[in-house]
Amino acid sequence: MNEQDQQHLQARRHIETKLGYTFTKPALLEQALTHRSFSARHNERFEFIGDSILNYTVAKMLFMAFPRLSEGELSRLRANLVNQETLAEIALELNVGDALLLGSGELKSGGFRRPSTLADAMEAMFAAISFDADFNTAETVIQRLYKSRIRLIDPKNSGKDAKTRLQEALQARHWPLPKYRIMAQIGDVHDQRFVVQCDLGELGFQTEAEGHSRREAEQQTAKAAIAWLDQHHPVSKSGKKKSC
Repeated sequence: MNEQDQQHLQARRHIETKLGYTFTKPALLEQALTHRSFSARHNERFEFIGDSILNYTVAKMLFMAFPRLSEGELSRLRANLVNQETLAEIALELNVGDALLLGSGELKSGGFRRPSTLADAMEAMFAAISFDADFNTAETVIQRLYKSRIRLIDPKNSGKDAKTRLQEALQARHWPLPKYRIMAQIGDVHDQRFVVQCDLGELGFQTEAEGHSRREAEQQTAKAAIAWLDQHHPVSKSGKKKSC
């Protein structure tokens, strides 16, 4: 086994640790991480199954978490959670890009960090888990990945997460966007915690929060920043900043 193969193997083991699932047939995971530019035995058909599993699982989680929301409201929330952006974000948390098998052209063009490629690999992995074990196991893995995301949803704000709401609040006041920094990374790979700072720059305010993932910590610190912003720099109903 050459050095590159060893790196891919190590990356796949890291993914299994983060997923909380170890494949009995490693070839399934390898195919889920294989782009069509690398081999004829790629992950595109897996995506078809994985997409269905993901949509059902997230729909069920939302149905249970928000019993008072209508079908339309639940559909909007699901769309935000199963889209390319969210899947790519999860893939980055799992370092999926390090494990992808890509053709030379895709590698040179940065395919390992392309959102569409990362999102496709995530869906393919959900399918691979169902093939390696069963539907319920794949559902459990997805639930683990999405648990914190659903917990952070605020239905009163059209399902927008805290980072999005903070960005919109700053834009409404014509102020620069916040900067997020990882201040600390604690624990082992399978049980890491992140401490993230949100810096509002010229406003002279920083807040920190801790979470099981970088995203969760960012969302929590953004939520604290929103509360501070609303208290110290409220906006009137006309959309103009109030003087404090």
